[in-house]
Amino acid sequence: MKLKNILYSMMMGTAVLTGTTSCVSDLDQYPHTETTSKDVYTSLANYEAVLGKIYASMVTSGQGKGGDNKDMSSVLNNGSGFDYMRMFINMQECGTDEFASTWLTGEQTTGLSYLSWDANDAWVSDMYYRIYYNIALCNEFLRNANSASFSGADAEKLKEYKAEVRFMRALFYYHALDFFRNIPMVTENDPVGSFIPPRYTPQQTFDYIESELKDCVGDMLPASTCPYGQASQGAAYTLLAKLYLNSEVYTGVAKYAECKEACEKVMDMGYSLESDYSKLFNADNDKRTNEIIFALPVSAEHTVSWGASTYLVCGQLSMSNANQNVADFGATSGWSEFRLRPEFVDKFTQADIDGDDNGDKRCKFFTNGQSKDITDMTTETAGYLSEKWSNLKDDGTTASNTGDAGVDTDFPLFRLADVYLMYAECVVRTGDDWDNWAGGSDAESDSRKKGAIYWINKVRERAYGIDENGNPKGQVWKENFSSKDAFLQFILDERARELYHEGYRRTDLIRYGQFTTNKYIWQWKGGVHDGQAVDSKYNIYPIPNTELTANPNLHNDNY
Repeated sequence: MKLKNILYSMMMGTAVLTGTTSCVSDLDQYPHTETTSKDVYTSLANYEAVLGKIYASMVTSGQGKGGDNKDMSSVLNNGSGFDYMRMFINMQECGTDEFASTWLTGEQTTGLSYLSWDANDAWVSDMYYRIYYNIALCNEFLRNANSASFSGADAEKLKEYKAEVRFMRALFYYHALDFFRNIPMVTENDPVGSFIPPRYTPQQTFDYIESELKDCVGDMLPASTCPYGQASQGAAYTLLAKLYLNSEVYTGVAKYAECKEACEKVMDMGYSLESDYSKLFNADNDKRTNEIIFALPVSAEHTVSWGASTYLVCGQLSMSNANQNVADFGATSGWSEFRLRPEFVDKFTQADIDGDDNGDKRCKFFTNGQSKDITDMTTETAGYLSEKWSNLKDDGTTASNTGDAGVDTDFPLFRLADVYLMYAECVVRTGDDWDNWAGGSDAESDSRKKGAIYWINKVRERAYGIDENGNPKGQVWKENFSSKDAFLQFILDERARELYHEGYRRTDLIRYGQFTTNKYIWQWKGGVHDGQAVDSKYNIYPIPNTELTANPNLHNDNY
């Protein structure tokens, strides 16, 4: 069952936030009731309600339908703003080979799309303040929970909730670190009101996130007993793995061995790959708890949103190409928000695109009436369309009216396939033992499982299926790669094939030194048709100018 009652029954969390932002008046919080913290934090049920608000704050932008009764002042969407995940997806995908944004002017995505933003960019600003709004939610919860005087079962439950909130705050700080690097730090231990937070270095923030995750994970529920939609120990170790995977980018110190260890903890928790890749992205994906480690529940009844999964389902579909039937994806209409740049398409073969039985089943492109070449970014028929996301249930029926209520498809923030690929990458980066057959020819031997090839092939087995003799198709072997660099490039490409439109691409390209450089060029990178390298400063987003004005401790190094 989707987590609805806890997440959305009360939805009053904003009321307790007055004066608890990361620091500055520019956040311009919007209180909705006269309720205060003193009134709210009196019962376990109320703590549960605020916890629900913290989770829901990733897929909603306000207390009402589609962002009505907004949480905070925004620049985007006529001041109503967009939810956390719509902004996150655009920040991670718009400037990459996976996204060609159509509405450059209307959606104000020109800067993101061409890697040309500045410290006044609307998406950059709204993302920054949304992150710190969500951090403020967590801080206020913990500020009160740390002094609560519950006993017995209520005390144990509150201990669990505190651990979940610490995880969520670590997640928000991880996103802040990944996007902005040198960021302000504020916790529940800092005073409310006029406090001006210090500027933390990436190393300081990294150390804080690492410490928080290691300290809270023991109080979180194990994956086997954690209710769907809540963060489990599996989620905490997955986030820790992501932190370690990108450590060299953030701090200059590689931590691939530590990433492997965190991945192993997740891999030992009993998760398994879903056999049907498509079912991970449909309206019944709440049933895929075997693979989905942490999901953000989306409901057309409780969390009507024009972002999150609604953005991905409707945004991928055309509003003008009559050859595409949007009802086949449970949508009322397409939005034509984004298409695929040709360099990403080329990660797949023509057989994959044509739907050949021997092809990659993750290749879900619509090509009829669409050109591969993107002659103009704003032309809806320029660029193939993705058909990865769906608002259909397993039985083929439509889950909700997307024109009125959005989709019913949850967002899988963390998946096991990603953990397998992270593990494989770390094996390659730390040694040469990619496929150890020592001890015999057993394909499932423990020695093989310590290599990278085994886990990559697990992901590819699902993608390609089984042949008539019962053998997995699409397998790769050590001999396929001429060098360590060639193997790493293959893993990067495999991550693109497996994880496209899930909010990973920018971070992955930066880790491989390809986001801003001439090592990899895609159409319209840098604002020209054939693509070009851009200044390395675009590996990091700038802290908004409004925040720099409010907090004298902050500055941007290159903007």
